[in-house]
Amino acid sequence: MTAPVAVTGLGLITPGGEDADATWSAVCRGVSTAAPDPALAGLPVDFSCRVPLSCDALDQRIGRTAWRMSRDAKLAVLAAREAVHDAGLDPRTWNGARVAVVVGCGLGAGAVHEEQARRLEELGADMVSALTVSQILPNMAVGEVSIDLGARGPGLAPATACASGATAIAVARDLLVSGQCDIAVAGGTEAAISRLVTTGFWRLGALSRRVDAVVEASRPFAVDRDGFVLGEGAGVVVLERVEDAAARGARSRARLVGCGSTSDAHHPTAPDPGAGGAESALRTALAQAGLAAHDVDHVNAHGTSTPLNDAGEAALIARVLPHRPSVTSSKGVLGHGLGAAGAVEAALTVLAVEHRTAPPIANLQAPAPGFDIDCVTKRPRRQDIRAAVSHSFGFGGHNVALALVRAA
Repeated sequence: MTAPVAVTGLGLITPGGEDADATWSAVCRGVSTAAPDPALAGLPVDFSCRVPLSCDALDQRIGRTAWRMSRDAKLAVLAAREAVHDAGLDPRTWNGARVAVVVGCGLGAGAVHEEQARRLEELGADMVSALTVSQILPNMAVGEVSIDLGARGPGLAPATACASGATAIAVARDLLVSGQCDIAVAGGTEAAISRLVTTGFWRLGALSRRVDAVVEASRPFAVDRDGFVLGEGAGVVVLERVEDAAARGARSRARLVGCGSTSDAHHPTAPDPGAGGAESALRTALAQAGLAAHDVDHVNAHGTSTPLNDAGEAALIARVLPHRPSVTSSKGVLGHGLGAAGAVEAALTVLAVEHRTAPPIANLQAPAPGFDIDCVTKRPRRQDIRAAVSHSFGFGGHNVALALVRAA
């Protein structure tokens, strides 16, 4: 077993809402946030799941430094502020040298790439923003969060595609356990919706093409699933050693007790059909946690609504967790937040444990034939969730499983 760490705060800004409470409510309602996206007009897939804040509203919430930040950095800063406040911590009084920031990102500022390349071609070099490089660097969300919070400890930006947010949380746990920090602000962020990125995913066959029924497009584990819907957002948790949280009288919302990370070594974009790497990640997380398979009450699945991912993941769950724990996927509501998804889903798993409630999978009446898993459908399910796992998988064959339990 590896020493558990306490989750003392969480922050979310997603297509479901501007904070953790709003996002949790949206996920529990089980209605997709997908909508036509004017920025994607004319493309074969012209809809997405966007954070419901205008650019001006986002900038007002950030304050005077907003002018220099890309959208993914802004989302990360807002989620981090919420998480730190939720943890009852004050950056003005903490020892910043002992605070780590680990924020994963898959693609980052896709719209910045696109807009500045257009300016270069159409208007000339003098019209390219001097902020271009600082905005597209994948570590800049970490930099801006560290500046905003005065956190001078380790600053890391894991990039494991759609597992990036979960990888960040696992890395942050290791920093705490090894004594390299006393507080870790960890999560994921993404704001990559652009014409080029959307077209790229469409060309891969990864996106749903339900342009005439966008609210019904994302349907994890359904027999007629045809791909995911692009989303954006940020999720951040605050992690502390259990004894440190107790010493300052902090509320522990849940405990992170195990992390497993593996690689498929199979294909750049297709998951291992046997899900061997994902199974190893899950079993490692359970072993670290000291949990038997039958102890798991709930699974927050990666659940992308793609044919290959959902089939492999359903088989994995049935094989490793044959007692049929409840299964949900928030991507039916929030879309696929790419590098943010793993952190958003880890935070939602904390809330499921805390509220003893499993949210439903949007647009799902029943899992596809042959999927021997207990999907939550139609409405939230009240459940005594003592232990839960959250799965995250990414292009490149990255697999991460996080195990969380109710705080003692």
